[in-house]
Amino acid sequence: MAVSIVIAAFIYLSYMLSHEGSIYSKKFNVSLVALTVITTAVMIVIGNNIALSLGMVGALSIVRFRTAIKDSRDTVYIFWTIVAGICCGAGDFLTAAIGSAAAFLVLLIFGRIKNDNRMLLIIRTARVNEERVEALVFQYFARKANLRVKNTTENSVEFIYEVGKSVLDSAGGGSKSKKQKKSITDALYEIGNIEYCNIVAQNDEISG
Repeated sequence: MAVSIVIAAFIYLSYMLSHEGSIYSKKFNVSLVALTVITTAVMIVIGNNIALSLGMVGALSIVRFRTAIKDSRDTVYIFWTIVAGICCGAGDFLTAAIGSAAAFLVLLIFGRIKNDNRMLLIIRTARVNEERVEALVFQYFARKANLRVKNTTENSVEFIYEVGKSVLDSAGGGSKSKKQKKSITDALYEIGNIEYCNIVAQNDEISG
């Protein structure tokens, strides 16, 4: 049980350090610690008793988990806690320690890696400016701006371009660039009838 508590603290630290979501849930993290200890206790009680293990499976089969998992890594942490608890309860402390250390390193390293190099350039303007906007974007970014979405109505058109952050900075995303006398936003608004021009950092999270 003592080893289980140590590994649970290890999992707690890993989740706290590797979490990169918009909202960090301390309650969920504490729940991971409790789940590890509880799983260990259950495994110790069951032992080699087949009848008791089948009864436990039947009891757990009626449980319904209704909490939505927003981050796929949270699912990984849940499985990690369960596996660690099973290993500790079965007395296989070496496997629990090695597996937890490996999972800790993987989640810590890859959890720290961000993909913040993608930017979205969102432009909404009148239909009469459609060709002028496309020409201006091509002038600033050449073929380095990928048109992802183009929404049109009778009177307006909306473009969503995906641009690398370094490319956007070199073209003067929000300020004057070395190559162009004006920023892309200033040049767009000079066309006229631009409803909005937004530059958004794109990541793997979608907020509702």
